[in-house]
Parts: sequence; C-alpha cells; structure tokens
Amino acid sequence: MSCHIDIYLEGRWQTAATFAPYRTTLEKGTEGECRLEYNVDYAVENLGHPEAELVPGLTVGFELFKFDFWPPFLVDLLPSGAGRRTWLRRMQIAKDGSQVDWHMLVKGSGCPPGHLRITEAVQPPPPDQFKNGFPRTDILEQRENFLEYAAERGAHVAGASSVQGEAPKYLLIEDAAGMFHAEGALSDDKAARFWLVKFPRGKRTDARNQQVLKNEAPYLEVARQFGIRTGVPLVYENNTLFVPRFDRVIDNGRVIRYGMHSLYALAGIPGFGASVHHDIYCKALAKHATDPANELREYILRDVLNLALRSTDNHGRNSAVLRIDGQIALSPVYDIAPMFLDPEGINRVTRWEDERPGSQPEWGRICEKLSYALAPLEDRAWIASLSDKVKALPDVMRGCLVDDEIIERLASWINEVARGLESAKP
Repeated sequence: MSCHIDIYLEGRWQTAATFAPYRTTLEKGTEGECRLEYNVDYAVENLGHPEAELVPGLTVGFELFKFDFWPPFLVDLLPSGAGRRTWLRRMQIAKDGSQVDWHMLVKGSGCPPGHLRITEAVQPPPPDQFKNGFPRTDILEQRENFLEYAAERGAHVAGASSVQGEAPKYLLIEDAAGMFHAEGALSDDKAARFWLVKFPRGKRTDARNQQVLKNEAPYLEVARQFGIRTGVPLVYENNTLFVPRFDRVIDNGRVIRYGMHSLYALAGIPGFGASVHHDIYCKALAKHATDPANELREYILRDVLNLALRSTDNHGRNSAVLRIDGQIALSPVYDIAPMFLDPEGINRVTRWEDERPGSQPEWGRICEKLSYALAPLEDRAWIASLSDKVKALPDVMRGCLVDDEIIERLASWINEVARGLESAKP
C-alpha cells in the first residue's frame, strides 16, 4: 500500500515522493512504521534544492527514509476534528481510530492548506449542478444545500487540535462574480479570493462559543497594534467568520501556493496533539528560519500576547511557518481568540519548560536559554519594555471593539502579566 505526494513548485503540481506504511503496522495509523522516498525524476531535477523539500530538513535525494511514525508534515494534511468526523460519515465508517488514518490520507488530503497534497485524494471536477457555486448568503444562513455540497466536495475541514468539538471550518474559493466554491472545485484561472470560513464551536445556540468567534477578528487587530505579524483583517458577519488565507496568493491571474508547515511538522513532533514546550519549537525555528533571531522575537511577542489575552489554545498546529521565495518565517498569526471563555475549559496548552500553571513565565531565564539565537541582556531589556505595551492593552482592546466583558475579565490578569515581564530586566 502506497500513495504519492504532490508539491506545487514552479507554478505547477509535481509528484515528488512516494509514501508507504508497512502493512503490518497499518492499523497503528500515524504511530506505525513507514517509509518515504523522493521519486527519481524529481530528485534528479531538484537534487539539493531546499525549496523542493517536502518539509524543511527532508533533503531531496535518493535516500530511502524510514520512520517509526508518520512524518509529521503528513499529519498536517489529514482532516481532523470536525473535518475528520465529516469524512467518517462520507466514508460510512462508524468507529474512528488510528486504523482510519490511512483512509483519511488517501481520501481527504486532496486540497489541504499549503503546497502539498496526496495525489490519490485529488477529486474530479464537481457535477454540473454545482458549477455556479454558492452565494455568500448561503454560507451566512448555513443552508442545507450548501452544507451538503461542502461535505460532498470535502470542504468541511478543521485544523488538528488537542481538544474535541472544534469549530467547523471550510476552505472556499470566491470567483470573480462573488460566488463561493469548495477548494478543488474551481480552476485556478477562475479564482479571485481564497477563504477559510469558520462557524462557532459546539451548538449554534451556545452564546459563549459565539462570543469566542465574534471576538477573533478584534483580537487579530489587537495583535496588529501590538506589533505582531498579521494578515488581512477578518470579516465577521451573522455568526460566521471569513478568514482571508495567506497560503494562497493571486498574482497576475496566477495562483501561487506557499509552503506552510505547522510547528509540529517543523519540530518533527509525531501524532496529533502531543504536549510540547515552547523551548522545542524555538529550537526548530532557530534551525530552519532564515532569520532565527527575528523569528524567536516574533515568537516571544506572540506568546506574551497569547498569555495576556488568554488565547489558551496555543498548540503546535495553531502556529506555522511559510516558505516564500526561499525564505522561511512564521506565518501571520492565526487562531488568536479569547479561548478562556470556551465552555470546554481550555487551559494554556503550550508552556515554557520551567513555567508552572498559574504562574508567569520566567522571562529572564527564558532569554538565557535562548542564547543560541538571542542576545540575553539585550532581549531581556526588550521583553521588560513590553510591560508598558501590555498595560495599555485594555485601551487597545476597546479601540479594536473587543467585548467589554472580556476586557473587564482580563484587566487584573493583564496587570499580572505586565509585572511578570518587568522581572526580565537585566
């Protein structure tokens, strides 16, 4: 049993590699032994070219790679959460488990984010009755025909998460006439904009989940003013969040697909929801990023804001790197939201190695540990200087139209985070 991995490189899809789990370990899913090798023709043409690597560090060549677990970049391609449940229904599989992972890979990984896909999962064009797409109102009203269409075309996807009940998410393309299509159902020459469309987690009537989704767009604007790398503003309407995608760009009528890898993939962390310290992700960034010091400062800045705003669902698939024109850097921030409001009670998922629950990170010690890429004294002073920016967050949040209730609930905590930052002074 094997499948093929395509990469979008030099303006076209190319079959780059063959992946195969050992038959005896197939039922172990992503935990099973497997092998991967670049296809000979692809390797000859791209030998030693970093941009042609499926994931940073997997050098293009003639080596047969053997793994005890599925390569984490492949796990990025798998439908999961709400999307996985949709695929289970489509495949009429009653019981989920690791034995389903292979089917998910070869059926549901035809249009994932980034510039990779599984050849066997690419679907044929949609039936004629769907060629005109759907108007925006169908999405906002969650009409039954749209939901059925999305499920048929595999548009119902969700990023991997360590918790259950994730928000339904759709990868959609808007054409020049303003009609929406599932990704993969519209040719590149007709694409005008690429969207990720999100609905609230849990039940549609759950006020807390609605509040979390509603405040994601304002939270992104707070991040922008805080100095964090951000993309185009989000659009919230009628309990629906429209997220412009940054892994797709249209340039002179041509779609460009950027390489996008989660921090799980960059750090080589197997499986779906492993508990990993920030320290591990920082080492991976320092190893692969084009400008390690700049990316580590960006990473710290994001964690400071996540901590202050209690955007607690900060697992390794809620952060990613982009590969653009040979440069590797953190993508614009995404999935930043007041997750502390979630009814399921999501605690801060990723912490620093020495961070104790309920306590502030020891920022001075963190700078010392990151001295392989940072200048400890200089960066300790920089982190301490962030205290004033954190103290100003309530006013920034009001200006960005974050709900007053959230600002009030975070006020004392924000002051505590600010005091923790001041302790970093050299």
